[in-house]
Amino acid sequence: MKAKRVFLIVLDSFGIGEMPDAADFNDAGSNTIGAVSMSEKFDVPNMSALGLFDIEGVKCRGKYESYKYEKSTGRQILGTYGRLTEMSKGKDTTIGHWEIAGVVSKKPLPVYPDGFPDEVIDAFKAATGRGVLCNKPYSGTEVIKEYGRAHMETGDLIVYTSADSVFQIAAHEDIVPVQQLYDYCEKARRILQGKHGVGRVIARPFAGQWPDFQRTSRRHDFSLTPPKETMLDHLLAAGLDTIGVGKIYDIFAGKGIRKTYRTTGNADGMAKTTAIAQKDFHGLCFVNLVDFDMLYGHRNDVDGYAGALTEFDRWLGTFMAQMRPDDVLMITADHGCDPSTPSTDHSREYVPLMIYGDTVEKGKNIGTQPTYAYIAGQVEAILLD
Repeated sequence: MKAKRVFLIVLDSFGIGEMPDAADFNDAGSNTIGAVSMSEKFDVPNMSALGLFDIEGVKCRGKYESYKYEKSTGRQILGTYGRLTEMSKGKDTTIGHWEIAGVVSKKPLPVYPDGFPDEVIDAFKAATGRGVLCNKPYSGTEVIKEYGRAHMETGDLIVYTSADSVFQIAAHEDIVPVQQLYDYCEKARRILQGKHGVGRVIARPFAGQWPDFQRTSRRHDFSLTPPKETMLDHLLAAGLDTIGVGKIYDIFAGKGIRKTYRTTGNADGMAKTTAIAQKDFHGLCFVNLVDFDMLYGHRNDVDGYAGALTEFDRWLGTFMAQMRPDDVLMITADHGCDPSTPSTDHSREYVPLMIYGDTVEKGKNIGTQPTYAYIAGQVEAILLD
C-alpha cells in the first residue's frame, strides 16, 4: 500500500462503543455510533461501503441495526476497515491525536473536578491583572449565560474546566479583544506546566447581550508540546509535506506541521480539504472536523450529530470520486462523545478506521488493534518505506 498523498480525517468524537475499561472513566454503556444511528437524520452509505458497519463490535439501531455491506449488496467492501483501542490513559482530544500520531501517554493529563488550586489562579491573576469568575467545571454555553453579565460589569475573566484536561478562558469580544484573550491564554499556558500541565488552554470568545450570548468562531487552543517526536516530525524530517486542517496545528503546538489551514467548522474543513486535494503535494493532509464534538456531542444533540455525519458522508462520496490513483484516505476518530447519555463529556470508546484508495486492499478486516498508533505506523509505511 504505497501512495504519494495520505488524507487522514478525524471525525472528532465519533466513537463506536465502550472500551473494556469504560467504567473506570464513568463511561459504562457509552456508544456514540449506537446513539446517532437511532436518528432518522442518520444516512451514511459511503461509510457503510467502506466497512463501517462491518467493524467488530459495532452495534447500531434504526435502519442500520442489522446492516452488513457484503450481505445486503453482494458486493465487496471498498477498503480496509477495523477498530482501534486507546492505549493512552485518557479520553481527550490532545491525548487521542497524539496517540494517532504515534505517542502513547501512559500517564493521564491532570483534570480539575473541583476547579484549579489557588497557586494556579493567583499566578494567572497576577499575570493578566484581572480577576477570575467561576473556576469550576461547567458547560461552555451555560457558563457565559451564568457569568457573562458579571464579566461585562467587572472585566473579570471567566475561567472554567470540564472532565477533560483543559483550562478555558471565556471573555466577551467587546470587553477583551480577541488578540488580548489569546495573550492571556499564552500566559496561562506558561503557568500550566509540570504537575499542572493541562492538555489545552482554550480561548473562548463570545459576543452578544445577556442572556443571549453566543460563542464566536475565534476559539483558539494552546496545547502542550508532544513529549516526543510524532509521525509528523518523521515526515517533515524526510522532506515531505505535513498539512494540518482545523485544530491540528493547535493540538500539536505546531510541532511537525509545515502548513496549516484554520477552519470555522465542518463545512469549511471539508471545503478546504477538497481544495488541498486539487493541489500537488507529497505527504500527509491531517484533518480534524470538530463540529461532531463541539456542537453536538457536548450538547447532547443526537439529531444534530446524526445530520452532521450525513453531511460528511455526502461530501465523502464526492471526495472519493476525485481521489488520484496515488492517494490514500483514512477516516478515524480521537475518542467518543455519546450524545444520548446524561454526561456532556467525552467517552472512553473504541474508534473506527476505514482506509480507501486504489492501492488499498478491498474487504480486508484488520480486527481490533491495540492502539490508535496503528495509524502512525500505516502512514509512515505508506509514505516513508
